[in-house]
Amino acid sequence: MTNAVVLIKAEREAMATLGSELAEVEGISEVYSVTGEWDFVAMLRVKAPEEIAEVVTGRIAAVAGIADTYTMVAFEMFSRHDIEAMFSIGA
Repeated sequence: MTNAVVLIKAEREAMATLGSELAEVEGISEVYSVTGEWDFVAMLRVKAPEEIAEVVTGRIAAVAGIADTYTMVAFEMFSRHDIEAMFSIGA
């Protein structure tokens, strides 16, 4: 499994609908509306690293209302659940 984070700037007229449209894109597991320089954060989860290019430059780019994107590929994932499991002495 390969994970990536895509920061997305929306065109003003697309703000109300873009999040739900992005959530329907194959390869995107979650979409968050956020504050700051970017408008949305999309979490990608794909089987192979090569699929990231297809999702970002093919599927996401085809969604109307996107002004800009910035993609970061994840090397390793840490979660609170995993960290707690590492340090637990059995339960």
